[in-house]
Amino acid sequence: MQPVQPVQPAPPRALPTAAYPGWEAIYADNVERIYRLMYAKVGNRHDAEDLTSQVFLTAFGPLRATASVGEVRAYLLTTARTVLATHWRSTLGHQVTVIDVDEAGLEDFSGPGEDERAGRTAERIGVILSGLPERHRAILTLRFLRGYSIKAAAAELGVTVANAKVLQHRALRRAAGLDKEGEAS
Repeated sequence: MQPVQPVQPAPPRALPTAAYPGWEAIYADNVERIYRLMYAKVGNRHDAEDLTSQVFLTAFGPLRATASVGEVRAYLLTTARTVLATHWRSTLGHQVTVIDVDEAGLEDFSGPGEDERAGRTAERIGVILSGLPERHRAILTLRFLRGYSIKAAAAELGVTVANAKVLQHRALRRAAGLDKEGEAS
């Protein structure tokens, strides 16, 4: 019997960077991913479709078709963030953020030591929330003042995640309208 010789692995070699064959392939490979991201952020099909279209229209100008798959995906994700931020800014007049109630001191609107601007912001939030129906006020409080995820807020309210997304979307639209009324007076 002859001794078994160990197999020598081939030396490592540089692999060519994978690239898409053309614009159609870029779109086909990434449209579902971008759409799912947008739908998760805005909660309704129509806005998600519009925002997905905007991402591709915005990206296809400066994007090189010869870029690697990873570069294309990273660029599309960055473009999606920008498009989404623009959407929220135009819809609400400002970006949507999560507010930590304890850190911002929003539980007690008349707390000592608050400067005038922070007091006005807290008062404005209170006025906007008080002008909303109970379910709208509840979803916004859970999501943006208490930092609940959409799933946790849905469970707390006893509704489906899809229902919570629609409820949040409607509440944000109504709150934006109340905020603009408050600025006008």
